[in-house]
Amino acid sequence: MSESGGRRIKRSLYIDQTSVRFLTEEERQRLRRFALIDDYLERKRAQLEAYNEVLLSEGKDPVNTRRVTNLGTFRAYIAEYLRAHPGVHQGMTLMVRQLQPGATGLPLEIYCFTNTTEWVAYEGIQADIFDHLYAIVREFDLRVFQEPTGQDLRAWRAESVKPEA
Repeated sequence: MSESGGRRIKRSLYIDQTSVRFLTEEERQRLRRFALIDDYLERKRAQLEAYNEVLLSEGKDPVNTRRVTNLGTFRAYIAEYLRAHPGVHQGMTLMVRQLQPGATGLPLEIYCFTNTTEWVAYEGIQADIFDHLYAIVREFDLRVFQEPTGQDLRAWRAESVKPEA
């Protein structure tokens, strides 16, 4: 670690799988306001248009077309965010990948290295990254998975026992 000049971050954000879906054209346009993924969205649009054009010209059913998802776009955003982050070592492995989904959601693993080996600075960089990701995830219409809390259960109970009018 001392010789490499970086300390590894290998941590997951658990996504509620029921929030994953295809993006509409309007949503893709809205997400283009994020400079980090503007190029990604343009490349994807061109790539998918070309693929889908061939598919449809061969008479294939439109159900076979490829489309952009909110999860794939969020993954691209995270990767670009890490590439632009001043605390992330740009000369070492950097990836955002999906791990095996399970009962606690779909893990999106962030794997990168900080540009310092100092423990306190490392913890601060890692916390800043995840603070940002937890705050921005809603912009992609995704939900983070979380076990139900007592507050969730109280709210559900209050909704289910409303008096009839």
